[in-house]
Order: sequence, then C-alpha cells, then structure tokens
Amino acid sequence: MQGGVDFLNCLDGDLSIKILMSLEDPADLVRLGVVSRSWRHFVITNGLCKNLCRRMFPQLSRLDCVNELIGTVKRHAEAGPSNFMEWEALEREHRVFAFLARGCLSFGLRDCISEAIIASSTDNYPEERIDNTLEPRDRVARRASYWSSKGQSNPEVPETLTYKLAADLCVITDINIRPFQAKSVRFRTGHIKSSVDNLVDDSCQGSSDNKYAWTYTSQDFPMSQENRLQNFRLPEPVLCIGGILQVELLGRVQRQDMDGLFYICVSHVQVLGRPLSLGFNVQILEPSEKFVLEVLSYAEPTVPEQPSSVANLHAQIVNLLGGNVDVEYGYGWDMDDEDSDEDEEVDEE
Repeated sequence: MQGGVDFLNCLDGDLSIKILMSLEDPADLVRLGVVSRSWRHFVITNGLCKNLCRRMFPQLSRLDCVNELIGTVKRHAEAGPSNFMEWEALEREHRVFAFLARGCLSFGLRDCISEAIIASSTDNYPEERIDNTLEPRDRVARRASYWSSKGQSNPEVPETLTYKLAADLCVITDINIRPFQAKSVRFRTGHIKSSVDNLVDDSCQGSSDNKYAWTYTSQDFPMSQENRLQNFRLPEPVLCIGGILQVELLGRVQRQDMDGLFYICVSHVQVLGRPLSLGFNVQILEPSEKFVLEVLSYAEPTVPEQPSSVANLHAQIVNLLGGNVDVEYGYGWDMDDEDSDEDEEVDEE
C-alpha cells in the first residue's frame, strides 16, 4: 500500500480477525473489501460479514445456507482457495450477508403487522375479536374497539395474540401495546410449521402453539396498570425469521363483578421494525427447522405506495382530527453497490 504498511501482512491472522470483528458497522467491512485485493480476499475468506451478522442476530444460528435467485452475478478471477467452487460460495456468502446487514440497519422503522391471525380465546366473537387490536383508535363507529379474552377463575391463566408480519424476514425493535389491565407480557417470533395448512379457524380463536416453531422468546416485561399505549423495547433488535409474532399476556387483574371471573383486554398492538420483503425470501427446512436465506434482488427498494381508497382516507382524516400520529412509512436505504466498487480497487504496490 502506498506510503504505509499493510498491517494485515504484519499481524497474525487471528489477531487481524479479532481487530476487524471489533467493528460494529457492517458497512466498514464492505469498505475494507475495496481497499485492495488482499484485503478483500481476507474479508471474504474469513467470512467476516457472516460472523458479524451472526453476532448481531443470534437467530441466524439456524441458517443452513444462502442462495442468490437473481441470475448471473459478476465474478472476478483472483487469488483465492484452490477450489474455485469454494471461492464462489465464499463470495456469495459475503454478498448476501453484507446486503442483509445493510438492510437490517438501513430500512426505516414502520409498523410491521400485516394481519391478525388468532387469539387464544375471545369473549364475545366477533365483536371483541383480535382484529380490533390493529385499529389505533379506541372507538370506531361510536363503539369501543378492543379484544377481550374469555373469563377465568384463575388469574394466572395466560392469553396469547398471534400476528402475521409484513415480511418473512423482519428486524423487530419495539412492541407497543394498549392494554386495559394486565400484569406482564412477553413476545415470541418464529415461523409456521410446513405441515400446517390452515392458520386460522372459523372463530379466530383457540390454541395454536403447535402450528408454529419459535426461534426467539423475550424476557417478561412488567405492564403499568393504565389504559394507555405502552412501549416495550427489546434489549437488542431481533431478526424474526418466518414472519410470525406472538404476544403472551401474563397475569389477570380485571375482575368482572357480574361473574367474578378475570379477563384480559387489549385495544391496540403495534410492532415496529424493518421488513426486508423486497430483497429476501426464507425457505424453512423441515423437520430440522433450519432455513435457507434467498436474495431476490440487490436493487434499491422503493417507498411503498400509500393506500388511496375512500375508506382509508376517511380513517386518516379521523386519526388526524383525533390527534393520532401514524408511524412514518418508507425506507432509508443508502445503496453504495459493492460490486461497482470492485473495479476501482486500489491495488497493492
């Protein structure tokens, strides 16, 4: 390298890896790969982008392999392992994990819930069904909007609300819940078991845990005994693989004088994160429950179009008049295509 010493040639390989893995921004590893051919070879051969992604998201421990479903990707003949197929696999992993890490950090936060799937029980169906929790307003058409469980004599009986997210691959950071009264809550993310054909029965209620494989379970979060939107920020961003999120409500506080039973009620649930639907696809492998990560496109995603129907416009006006503020939809994706930089590498002298 001009005017200096290449420290990668001076240090032990393990020490160099330890130094580079102290970086927190995966973009820095991508930039290292375009300094010179030797640096790029070092980053790719040692799988630094892959290791950084696994450190950021332990849920990737179930990853079986990665694939690119975008046709022929430009490759360069350069110094590498004697087995060219092995070098191609290393390059592919480097591209996929660099793109994944960049997407996980660059997408704008938005509400990730696509639809409500099922509640463990519902008191008065369909008036108090789980779908009501997708509505941010507490009253719709002059009626209270909320989900209510069936009554239980034992206040320790939990309840669950299960949702489908906007993408099979989502980075979740926060869950906001507006409960009437509950003691605590925890969250699970995972995927549908491939043998399951129907996620929702006709009543949208009942036990459904045997239909899902959970890859993450959070700690228990205490809930305030107040009827307001409460924020629960996960200790670290979680990569939801499979697009399913479950809210488990623990401990019943509300007791009805009419029947002496304990109930849990929730008026709104919101999941904040970064859906990665435009660039990635996930294939679950049964019965191992490992998965294949597929790249569909390396192109820059576009901002999703906002619904323009009369009903949605009316809802937006009502929300505005009611002082409700929606989460910003859109992406903050800074695409500096690594492949375009490869031809501008600074060769060692």
